[in-house]
Amino acid sequence: MLPAGPELSGTAVLWQPAADVRSTTRVGRYLSWLEDEHGHEFAGYRELWDWSVDDLEGFWQSIWDHFDVIAHDQPTAVLSGRSMPGSRWFPGATLNYAEHALRGPDDAIVVVARSQTRGPEELTRAELRDAVARARAGLARLGVGPGDRVAAYLPNIPEAVIALLATASLGATWACCAPEFGTQSVVDRLSQVDPKVFITVDGYRYGERNIDRRDEVEAIRGALPSLEITVRVPYLHGDVDGDGASRDGETTWERLLSREAAPAYAPVAFDHPLWVLFSSGTTGLPKAIVHGHGGIVLETLKSNALHSDLGPGDRYFFFCPTGWVVWNLLVSGLISGSAVVLVDGDPGFPDGLALWRLIEETGATVFGCGATFLMLTRASGVKPGELLDLTSLRGISSTGSPLPREGFEWVYDAVGSEIYLQSTSGGTDVCGAFVGGSPLLPVRAGIIGGACLGCKVEAYDDDGHPIVGRLGELVISAPMPSMPVQFWNDPDGSRYHDSYFGVFPGKWRHGDWIMFLEDGGCVVTGRSDATLNRGGVRLGTSEFYAALGDIEEVDDALVVHLEDSAGGLGQLRLFVALAPGAVLDDALRTRIRGELRSRLSPRHVPDAIDAVPGIPVNLTGKKLEIPVKRLLLGAARSDVVSDGAVRDPRTLDVFERLAVAPGGRRA
Repeated sequence: MLPAGPELSGTAVLWQPAADVRSTTRVGRYLSWLEDEHGHEFAGYRELWDWSVDDLEGFWQSIWDHFDVIAHDQPTAVLSGRSMPGSRWFPGATLNYAEHALRGPDDAIVVVARSQTRGPEELTRAELRDAVARARAGLARLGVGPGDRVAAYLPNIPEAVIALLATASLGATWACCAPEFGTQSVVDRLSQVDPKVFITVDGYRYGERNIDRRDEVEAIRGALPSLEITVRVPYLHGDVDGDGASRDGETTWERLLSREAAPAYAPVAFDHPLWVLFSSGTTGLPKAIVHGHGGIVLETLKSNALHSDLGPGDRYFFFCPTGWVVWNLLVSGLISGSAVVLVDGDPGFPDGLALWRLIEETGATVFGCGATFLMLTRASGVKPGELLDLTSLRGISSTGSPLPREGFEWVYDAVGSEIYLQSTSGGTDVCGAFVGGSPLLPVRAGIIGGACLGCKVEAYDDDGHPIVGRLGELVISAPMPSMPVQFWNDPDGSRYHDSYFGVFPGKWRHGDWIMFLEDGGCVVTGRSDATLNRGGVRLGTSEFYAALGDIEEVDDALVVHLEDSAGGLGQLRLFVALAPGAVLDDALRTRIRGELRSRLSPRHVPDAIDAVPGIPVNLTGKKLEIPVKRLLLGAARSDVVSDGAVRDPRTLDVFERLAVAPGGRRA
């Protein structure tokens, strides 16, 4: 059963494109180029979007040409087949992601880094290019070549950007976890890809706390038998030996970059694996999602320039950890010629204005964040635009979860009336957005501008029919270049197929609820699957259960996230079935929270832990997370699940009694 659609009456227009938008924005200049070069004339964004999905070959070829993609070998076609999965983009082409990220004038500052662990840093493009060339040569000396995997346990610092680009320049494949991830979370991900090299920090500073990660690093190394060498980046503790020396099975970042080298880029196929991103792990091990060089280059050029209006002269600041897909999108700002602003630390330290001060300090022109961050700043009552000089800021990108109407209104009241605000929704799966804004479209409170260029996004009803004006499943009905090349260790493609194409054959079902308006605008209301989405970071339920496996008192568990309709963090609730004789007291709750924090991350710590007689499962033993969540939100049991499909229907009784009002408040 589809959920009810959102109430959109009284929606206000908060921002309008300027009269000269065609001459002052990159998408406007792209429209002029299309008219001059190809004779295409479009009245506005909606007509441009229609063409971009009706003529996929023409649209994506225009992105290739307009942004001067560097090809070592030219493609033999734009698109080979439209079946999903199975279509191939730009067959025969060879290129390299890193070459695109590093092209441009030498003297432009392209990396601006701020950290609570060490002092500020800035790199020109020439300095970044030199560091990447040195790191590339160092990795090559370690035996890294095309197809090898380089894994990292790094925060959002210049070394992470350098290592990614060096890896890509060799044709090797990158995989990264943020250092706030606990040991098991990292091993569950990185062990899937059998990395040859592991690049890691020793810890980091988060606000006023030093977070030592040396023990975790050793545990992770011990669980990755494929590792040949670890590269240590002194970050929290510095070089404790004072000599930068290598040890058995280890070397240092300094030694990796010790030799001069000329920039070089391995020409690789359009779909050659660039990086592996990991899903949240809802139904088992996190999916290891592989993206190709070419798809990411094209998607980045399109989205940065035509949707976010990013290019040379801009400073792109997206607050994100390296384990979130948005970090990859941030680094890809380099492909559009923008500088990237890297920030590592506690966004609430010393107070809620910390990130806004960094916008002022770094001169950021476009700021990206999770919708929850905007709502939390709003709830604090501060108005950054009145307290700070934010005149450099002209755009805000909100993602991770739907931005409520109140969030839109707050930005224009408290940050700036001329801000171009776009709320976007996409995913790790395609390393980009399906729906978002455009400088050609007005901004309306609580409404996303529409489907992104080249993305044929539709809402489907339960029978697989496109619908407008009602909530449905978000479906992509035509291929996109940035769709995954494959899942790692999925030789026959069955897991990839079942993840996206098992519900509507030949169509990508993403797992979000979406409603399109008659004018093309849309509203995304949340996940339709069991993935937990807390503050814009998707958490996998299976990770919770694995982390609790060593607590003898816990026999079984079930976790749900109850979203806050006002846009806050909502409530993460953990239910445990206890072993015989065990009691859920304060001491056990403390142990459970500590285990989740240390093995996973602080975001995995539940707001409430309750004991229940048993965990509801279906006849095949699958936990009924979505039915439990809907029961807790007040849905009628008969609308949620048939008792005949439940192994022990009595296990549902307690959740009916624990029903809460929207926003996570107990009814």
